[in-house]
Amino acid sequence: MATHLKNLSTYDPDSIPDGSSFHIGIAVAEWNHDVTGKLLEGCLDALGKAGVPEANITVNWVPGTFELPLACQWLAKENKMDAVIGIGCVIQGETRHFDFICQATATAMQDVALSSNKPCIFGVLTTDNLEQALDRSGGKHGNKGVEAAVTALKMLGIR
Repeated sequence: MATHLKNLSTYDPDSIPDGSSFHIGIAVAEWNHDVTGKLLEGCLDALGKAGVPEANITVNWVPGTFELPLACQWLAKENKMDAVIGIGCVIQGETRHFDFICQATATAMQDVALSSNKPCIFGVLTTDNLEQALDRSGGKHGNKGVEAAVTALKMLGIR
């Protein structure tokens, strides 16, 4: 569903499992920090509301979105981690760099999930411009960080 038809921060709290025993790893891209920092805030807020203790959350910063899959793989290999979330933001530029980074990161994140047998959530914005990114990191379309946290918790609830 298109983001403009849904608020990324809207969810039914009753559909989220109790997170008090979960350990969550989060890798966050430094690139576009103004956006990724807000995505991280939304993610941490949603995890906290679900009962995930701060002590059970590990946050690692990486240089950019392309580095998220490896950081998520390292986090997933830690036995205590139940799920990992990759948070990033890639904004379309004048070259095809955007296409390569988005596709490679999405595919690699899926590979991490399948090889680790743990949820590896793609909390990456892939937008045409900064305004769209801001709209989806706490603006008029909500916060994709919240959506990433909710997705991780729901996935853990079905195993």
